[in-house]
Amino acid sequence: MTGERHPLAGLDETVHQRARLGILAILAETREADFTHLKTRLALTDGNLGRHLEVLVTAGYVTVRKGSDGRRNRTWVQITSTGRGALGKEVAMLRQLVAIAALSTPDLGA
Repeated sequence: MTGERHPLAGLDETVHQRARLGILAILAETREADFTHLKTRLALTDGNLGRHLEVLVTAGYVTVRKGSDGRRNRTWVQITSTGRGALGKEVAMLRQLVAIAALSTPDLGA
């Protein structure tokens, strides 16, 4: 045992949760996404997605914009620079975990 912190010690629980990680990953691919797109892609209910978005907004990781497309009200979500940074840290931590696991389980890296 070396005394170094394990990568999981720096885990951001706000990002690491499956739905919130999915939201950030989708938003990192595009400028913004609407509520329905996120709900469909992540197989979430309206209430569940809404709650996860509240957590991400409170953390400063996303912004939410409400408006209309001419026919109906819509909600658009956009990742912030803080959110991109948090997602980048999460991805780096996951890469470290894969590297550690691959060292102890050689067939994992295949």
